[in-house]
Amino acid sequence: MKNIVLVFFSLYTFFIHYAKAQPVYEFRGVWVASVVNIDWPSSAKLSNEQQKEEFIKLLNMHQRNGMNTIIVQIRPVADALYPSPYEPWSEFLTGKQGVAPNPLYDPLEFMIIETHKRGMEFHAWINPYRAVFNNATSSIAANHITKTNPQWFVNYNNQKIFNPGLPEVRNYVAKIVEDIVARYDIDGLHMDDYFYPYPDKNNSEFHDKKAYEKYGNNLSKADWRRSNCDSIIKQIHEAIIAIKPYVKFGISPFGVWRNSSKDSMGSNTKAGITNYDDLYADVLLWLKEGWIDYVTPQLYWERSHKLCDYDTLLNWWNKYTYGKHLYIGHGIYRAGTTAAWKDKNELPEQIKHLREFSTTQGSVFFSSKNFETNPNGWCDSLRNNYYSFFALPPPMPWIDSIMPEQPVVEKTRNKDFFVTVKNTENIKGFAVFSIDKSSEPYLENARIEQYIVIGDSNRIDASTWLKNKRRVFVSTVSRGNNISEWIELK
Repeated sequence: MKNIVLVFFSLYTFFIHYAKAQPVYEFRGVWVASVVNIDWPSSAKLSNEQQKEEFIKLLNMHQRNGMNTIIVQIRPVADALYPSPYEPWSEFLTGKQGVAPNPLYDPLEFMIIETHKRGMEFHAWINPYRAVFNNATSSIAANHITKTNPQWFVNYNNQKIFNPGLPEVRNYVAKIVEDIVARYDIDGLHMDDYFYPYPDKNNSEFHDKKAYEKYGNNLSKADWRRSNCDSIIKQIHEAIIAIKPYVKFGISPFGVWRNSSKDSMGSNTKAGITNYDDLYADVLLWLKEGWIDYVTPQLYWERSHKLCDYDTLLNWWNKYTYGKHLYIGHGIYRAGTTAAWKDKNELPEQIKHLREFSTTQGSVFFSSKNFETNPNGWCDSLRNNYYSFFALPPPMPWIDSIMPEQPVVEKTRNKDFFVTVKNTENIKGFAVFSIDKSSEPYLENARIEQYIVIGDSNRIDASTWLKNKRRVFVSTVSRGNNISEWIELK
């Protein structure tokens, strides 16, 4: 043990020195959509074992691509990919809404366990207000909320949408969230861009007149609608804090808050639809009030887009994070669709540009299945270059800023070590860092060579890294992704 040297490393030092091409802390997520079987399960006709095999294959692919977070849609249309006491089983899981897997199993629990085994975070993605995807063809169970409380819904664009203006609707959605957070070991609760519905091709009216007359409180209709969305976000935030305050709450809104033509704070864009004016989602207010922990704007446009340029929007969102995390949403599904998206450099350049901002902490990609074909060679780019080393999701100091205890390291033989921790509570793993011997021991000079999940083999073979003239360190990693003081292995 005398050859194991303690290296103190404070979070202050981390923030002073954090600037590198491939950071140790970076959110790297992928959306896994279940609605109409976009990503997983790929078909509603799969057996339980086929579903499990498909999800494991999906996880392994994203692990190889360097991802550290999986965002899975578990409530696409007021239904559930888990046994819910309130909502029926999803038709996208079993082919018919309300029909349970046979034999019975819990897909959500399975997915969380498998995700955590790989040292990745699991964020549960729900759609708050969409209740029926297609009024003409969707399978609707007899106990579905649209059948038991039809007065809560508005028919719009061939779908049924919860009326956000009804307090009982907001209470119901919050109850769904409370159940998920209380029963499952999720790392985050995630919602996308669907608040009030996107306008249809005729720009039809959303029929919420009666609710507005009852609850409008002398606000304009637009302000009232925004206040309804504000209320559900605040209510969900408070529900999460009351149950498991370490669970993160994130939103992935449409990429444009407002155009500058409507608001001097808006972006220099010409989007036909915006969050604030059309979806009634004032995302900046939610960030400012601290109701959400991260925002992932869907910047699905290319660089130099005439109406909504990626770089313009990247710059804009970085001005309005209000101290919360910003992860950029990339539309890899667009690969090959236009000349700009046939450019193999489009995604790498987007990643390089966002890394220039200290207020951007990572990326999320839509969607999972698009990685299967290695579009434009982007899987190769991630594996071999941009995500070639593991990264931890960045810690959120307003949730958890406590440095975990150091690991205990035993040298078993030459350059072979065994690492443990006295108290495993709130410890999820060990990170093994290496630094070139000519460099100072700062995170900006480090890379993560190995990440060990608590419960796995705790053996570290440092011989290869030491032979390559690198110094090797190990630290514990807390649930909140804080790292302990380092111990050097030599």
